[in-house]
Amino acid sequence: MRWLMILLLTAGFARAEGDRAGEFDYYVMALSWSPNWCRIEGDAKKSPQCEEDHGWILHGLWPQFHRGWPSYCNTPERQPSRTMTSEMADIMGTSGLAWHQWKKHGTCSGLSARAYFDLSREAYNSVTRPPVFRKLDKSVTLPASVVEEAFLKANPTHERDGVTVTCRDGFISEVRVCLSKDLEPVPCGSDVIRDCRMTNAKFDPLR
Repeated sequence: MRWLMILLLTAGFARAEGDRAGEFDYYVMALSWSPNWCRIEGDAKKSPQCEEDHGWILHGLWPQFHRGWPSYCNTPERQPSRTMTSEMADIMGTSGLAWHQWKKHGTCSGLSARAYFDLSREAYNSVTRPPVFRKLDKSVTLPASVVEEAFLKANPTHERDGVTVTCRDGFISEVRVCLSKDLEPVPCGSDVIRDCRMTNAKFDPLR
């Protein structure tokens, strides 16, 4: 009986790889603050992303269920060309990230690679990134809630339950925005809206 309960509890969260493309409930758009990511891992990896003056980059546009998420879906669509992934580097940091996001998440969208990347760019442009963060001239510590409030103020059509902020290794990591398949603001599922509660999260300025 115990193993059955465990199976039922976990089934809704981690979905097996190879889900059917196009079957999902909404999108999660993840925006990563590049200087923080570089401090956490990018510098150690010598990522070319960290050589550029990136602010909020598009980590990905992720198909999501109300509980759980699909990944590495079976799709008849062709893989993106190198040109296609390179064209995404201006908002995604590197072509390698664009390729990885297609492979893990884009294949689940039910779209072609071109349509998925076009939709990703449209989603990125649909959200106003608060300019205040680009004006920092030194590292600061701040409550994660301040970052969320800044995004909500800059995007008044978005509700509080549709935006969440994550932290990693003491840094503000990502702002995640929940969107419908038509890129309209929607509430996040219970496994997405888990706000970072740090009151002294680190935040690095642009380089």
